[in-house]
Amino acid sequence: MADRLVLASASPRRAHILRALGVDFRVVVSGADERLEPGEDAAAAAERLARLKAASVARVEAPPILGADTVVVCEGRILGKPASPDDAREMLRLLSGRTHDVVTGLCLITSAGTLSGVERTAVTFARMSAEEIDWYVATGEPMDKAGAYHVDGRGALFVSGVAGSPSNVAGLPVPLFRRLVHEAGLDVALPRR
Repeated sequence: MADRLVLASASPRRAHILRALGVDFRVVVSGADERLEPGEDAAAAAERLARLKAASVARVEAPPILGADTVVVCEGRILGKPASPDDAREMLRLLSGRTHDVVTGLCLITSAGTLSGVERTAVTFARMSAEEIDWYVATGEPMDKAGAYHVDGRGALFVSGVAGSPSNVAGLPVPLFRRLVHEAGLDVALPRR
């Protein structure tokens, strides 16, 4: 019998990816504090926050539990979710015409222990006019996404290239998820190696 995973995330994109993979899961939102620590590196932050979310849910739910956190890094600046439409516009101006990194940390808590890791994907944005940025922010789509865009939504209009895991850009890096599941020996309906 397959293990039923608990996804410690409110992200509809992560849930969509797990459903597409055929994974049996349910969502329990962690409510963990997602603030970055001063001077924190993007990879360290993403992995720490994924571990924090999974651990928070592990206090009230039985494993296996999957926590995830995604940040966008451009020009050395870590971009989380925008706090306001103006913040989203500023992020999109920064991303316009540049290549940035999407960094996702995953944490899998099982009855045998905790495994975690980080995936990094380079994304190149086309140049965006001020009108395009205003239009995109007005759609509301950028407001709950790291870096203020959704690669599988209207934000795809501005993505000119992806080097690495496309699923990572959507918030759940499938190659890393598969590796953690196999290392943990879980049966979540993925093919065996």
